[in-house]
Amino acid sequence: MTLMLKPGTAWSDAYEQCVLRAPEAFHDDRVLNRWDGRWQRDGRPAPGVTPVDGTAVAGPPRLDRGTAFRAVRASVDEHRLWRHVPLAERKARVTAALDALRAHRDLLVLLLVWEIGKPWKLAAADVDRCVEGAHWYVGEIDRMIAGRAPLAGPVSNIASWNYPMSVLMHAMLVQVLAGNAVIAKTPTDGGLSCLTLACALAAREGLPVTLVSGSGAELSPALVRGRDLGCVSFVGGRDAGGQVAASLAGLGHRHILEQEGLNCWGVWEYGDWEKLAGQIRKSFDYAKQRCTAYPRFVVQRSLFHDFLAAYLPAVRSVRFGHPLAVEAPDDPPPDLDFGPLIAGAKVKELADQVDEAIAKGGIPLHVGSVTEGRFLPGQDTSAYLAPVAILTPPPSSPLFHAEPFGPVDTVVLVDTEAELLAAMNAGNGALVATISCDEEETARRLAEQVRAFKVGVNAPRSRGDREELFGGLGASWRGAFVGGELLVRAVTRGPEGERLPGNFPDYTLLPGPA
Repeated sequence: MTLMLKPGTAWSDAYEQCVLRAPEAFHDDRVLNRWDGRWQRDGRPAPGVTPVDGTAVAGPPRLDRGTAFRAVRASVDEHRLWRHVPLAERKARVTAALDALRAHRDLLVLLLVWEIGKPWKLAAADVDRCVEGAHWYVGEIDRMIAGRAPLAGPVSNIASWNYPMSVLMHAMLVQVLAGNAVIAKTPTDGGLSCLTLACALAAREGLPVTLVSGSGAELSPALVRGRDLGCVSFVGGRDAGGQVAASLAGLGHRHILEQEGLNCWGVWEYGDWEKLAGQIRKSFDYAKQRCTAYPRFVVQRSLFHDFLAAYLPAVRSVRFGHPLAVEAPDDPPPDLDFGPLIAGAKVKELADQVDEAIAKGGIPLHVGSVTEGRFLPGQDTSAYLAPVAILTPPPSSPLFHAEPFGPVDTVVLVDTEAELLAAMNAGNGALVATISCDEEETARRLAEQVRAFKVGVNAPRSRGDREELFGGLGASWRGAFVGGELLVRAVTRGPEGERLPGNFPDYTLLPGPA
């Protein structure tokens, strides 16, 4: 049956609603920045394109360096006032902001679908995790803040595009709750309108939120090296994270730098293939465009035939396509594993890496086709990539040692436990890992030697919510760990000489079993 765009969900419909519901932040022709306590029609709007079908969308209004410094100075002034606001009032204002986010939930979800290509179900989970997670902190903040004080300056947030609500906005709300003014740079590649609407709703409740757009080169001197900042929080890739870390050197800023890692799934002396097949299918959620995705399977050679028998049907069952393409007007959005990647350029980059890996000896186990997806007639599909799996990628390939951030799996075969561990630790630290092994004692022993912050046994690990801690080992993380009480500790001051759990240049302090 020919598919159609679900009525009422066009980008023009979504943006019209933004202008109607938050006219202070959205004009008919552009989105605004927010600093010095008001929305400002400044910066040069860059063109924006949705990865969903190539439609033009609102682009970020990029500020210059001088304006970025003025925005930071204004946030410092807001911070000096906000840190003295009583906790009860902070809780009341954050709660009111959360109520507003709930009231605009479906619009926030629709914006995420268009701006970063998430299927409806996953976009809704992103919004809901933000709201419910921050609400949990409102109920727990009294005990977490006891004996602690806000930082000396605002928290500067620079985050990737893939989780603008459940990671970035969630962190900002907790930082505000803890007594800090907050600054956020809108992700360059997507999420501008969703984040702007969320910040507009928060600002209406009196929360000290600054939201600016611009290139990293222009804004980094202010958002990273600004001398009056209290903390710099970064979520993104290792290259950009390394630049942020270098910029922070010698400044003494509190920092939280969450970087990518090659998260591995080891299969050793294992036999529950039906369970693993379901886990493999689930691992393709959002095209593996998340920091806790599993793009590498390290498999005991003697089990490879059983692994392949489970893997191939699972990867062939993955559903992808246009997140709003339906068969009939009243149909709900389709239940997809993923939509597009963030941009057509990313698809080309990965396709070139796959071709090169195969040309140099990697064995293609599965190469899907975009024609297998669900699309509107004649739509632009340049940002879509079907699942791919390569056995034994050559060491010269980026797919051998780096996270692809797309639906590309690599499989490495090993014969000994030592080889298994070496292969799982090839990325110099990871955020998560998993060992599938029938003997729990063996699995636990192996898990202890994997350099990942969280290691699952016969189950995947994720970033987690509420009480669950999060961090990384090796090059996957620098600075204070977060999650649960640690997130509040990371953005507040404790006793003199306090050593925060984290991965710092001069020490690594783990908070206990993760």
